[in-house]
Amino acid sequence: AAALAGTGPAIELAPDGTPLPVHSPALAPGTAALVRTSGSTGAPKATMLGRHALAASSAATAARLGGEGQWLLALSPNYVAGLQVLARSIHAGTTPAVMDLSARFTAAAFAEAAGGLTHRFRLTSLVPTQLHRLLADPAEETLKALRRFDAILLGGARAPDGLRAAARRHGLKVVRTYGMSETCGGCVYDGVPLDGVQVRLDGGRVLIGGAVVASGYLGNPALTRERFGRDADGTPWFRTDDLGELDGGVLTVAGRADDVLITGGVKVSAAAVAAAIEAVPGVEAVLVAGVEDPEWGTRVACAVVGQAPAEQIRATVRSELGAAEAPRTILVLDELPLLGNGKPDRLAVARMHKAAAGPAAR
Repeated sequence: AAALAGTGPAIELAPDGTPLPVHSPALAPGTAALVRTSGSTGAPKATMLGRHALAASSAATAARLGGEGQWLLALSPNYVAGLQVLARSIHAGTTPAVMDLSARFTAAAFAEAAGGLTHRFRLTSLVPTQLHRLLADPAEETLKALRRFDAILLGGARAPDGLRAAARRHGLKVVRTYGMSETCGGCVYDGVPLDGVQVRLDGGRVLIGGAVVASGYLGNPALTRERFGRDADGTPWFRTDDLGELDGGVLTVAGRADDVLITGGVKVSAAAVAAAIEAVPGVEAVLVAGVEDPEWGTRVACAVVGQAPAEQIRATVRSELGAAEAPRTILVLDELPLLGNGKPDRLAVARMHKAAAGPAAR
């Protein structure tokens, strides 16, 4: 609260929520919080979030959702989605319910924490993996807990069509969010930018502008200059890693620019392959990645949770997208490895593929 008000030092939150003061001459003026990116691509960065940017984000969120209320913290607060639950609670003057973040996320723990919410307007922020686990839980109390929320923000990773359809069937008020640490978290809801947020494309690359944009990266002025900028009128902008399309002001994110794999000279969209695999009956979750290959340069590989046969997965992708897109290596896992922010751990999956490389891989 002191950091947000400008009466205390900037902070970085530990995974358990402990605020650690940040003292550095490289901090941008007005910085309230330092958030480190997940490092899913192997290049973690320390993003400086200003108190005015966080305030603008909280106000725009409340305006879009229809009011301020009480939040349930289900995500680690050292990542931007968890931090924002705390920041929005401070701006709203409410006390959030907090799950035990040191333990594995379970439906029972979520339902118990949701039962402690007392405000008439209830909100939470989840990643798709968490929502999938909640909807897969047979306990009636879990569904009752989910239905108590006036809004369930869902972001951090692509939400499969089947997951969103299941949420609609159960009458859940799910809001798909798009954003990143550099934009104070989600700033585009269901494809529509929040008030005060601007979106434009540069060669298909998504750029986000407005008061929610961060001040840059601590100790990395070169990367800050490369990714952040300002218009002539002073509007700050951030250049994302994502490709997208704009239609009537509605943004559709097609995937990351670095998710384009080149295998045998053919360009393959990892997002398109993942979407095709998700539609296969029996597939619960999937992560598509490129793995170094001496013959093809890169081979298309995936990790799958579920009971779908490998040949059915390959046949579906081959039929819908083409032979080059069909995954050559398929790892069947009990669950996808996750980072602390709930996103799939791409580097861990890549290591698994490397360990499984060879004719015996299945």
